[in-house]
Amino acid sequence: MNKAILRQVALKYPGEVMEPYDAILDLDGFDAICAFSDYLGGMTVYVPTLRTIFARCIELEASKEFNGANYRSLCQKYGFSDRHLRRFLRHV
Repeated sequence: MNKAILRQVALKYPGEVMEPYDAILDLDGFDAICAFSDYLGGMTVYVPTLRTIFARCIELEASKEFNGANYRSLCQKYGFSDRHLRRFLRHV
């Protein structure tokens, strides 16, 4: 279908756009949905949480802030369990 016609119809009925793609339309607009569909259309895709996407970045930042005694504050700041924090600090 012609994207110009699709844009016109989609923007006329935004409440009828399929979930969760309506959120992409709300956040980034019609062009973002088109790019998303062009890139991943037809595939089964799992989108992890931001926490999962950036887990390694968070671990590296926590390891830089670790001073040997601040386990509790790092766990609270980054949402780690004590066990998880100690485990990855051993391997960094």
